[in-house]
Amino acid sequence: MYTELNIDKWARKDHFHFFRKFEEPFFGITVEMDCTETYEMAKKSGASFFLTYLHQALKAANEVEPFRYRIAGEEIRIYDKIDASPTIDRPDGTFGFSYMTYHEDFDVFYSAAQKEIQRIRQSSGLDPAVSGQNVIHFSALPWINFTSISHARSFSFEDSCPKISMGKMTLKNQRRVMPVAVYAHHALVDGIHVSKFLEKYQNYLGGHK
Repeated sequence: MYTELNIDKWARKDHFHFFRKFEEPFFGITVEMDCTETYEMAKKSGASFFLTYLHQALKAANEVEPFRYRIAGEEIRIYDKIDASPTIDRPDGTFGFSYMTYHEDFDVFYSAAQKEIQRIRQSSGLDPAVSGQNVIHFSALPWINFTSISHARSFSFEDSCPKISMGKMTLKNQRRVMPVAVYAHHALVDGIHVSKFLEKYQNYLGGHK
């Protein structure tokens, strides 16, 4: 479900029309985030670290309204809820696209997400997800402690979904940290909105409710 944003009354009207004309309207920000508490919590409970930090990222994103904005033709939709479309690795070294519905209740989200992971790992081929616009594209690169990232995109395909990537967890000053990259459409999202997302995400990674 979604509502339509009144562009004419939007404070960012000029920003929207300006950045929408760009051949590459996405911008990226990469930061290092402390994930110590989340990792230890997942390890203690036996839960997947990936699904735990994914749920926290979705929770933070849903709380920052511009992360729920999507361009559809000449309108901007404000989705009530944003889900996840993460890449899932397979035993043969390939990956597949998945669709995971966001539930604020972690146990409900976790149970459904586990089934989706199993489905993808038992399938073959790329099988691009037809999940629609109300998603964030996630990817995990647990082998790489990256400091920046870019994404393959089809410029002929209208896409305004944010892309969030998490990298390799490393030890730093006896704390566990990992790189997090946020890639967002500048016609909808500014740096201040990414900052709000990262602040909320760090609070959840730190075990704060």
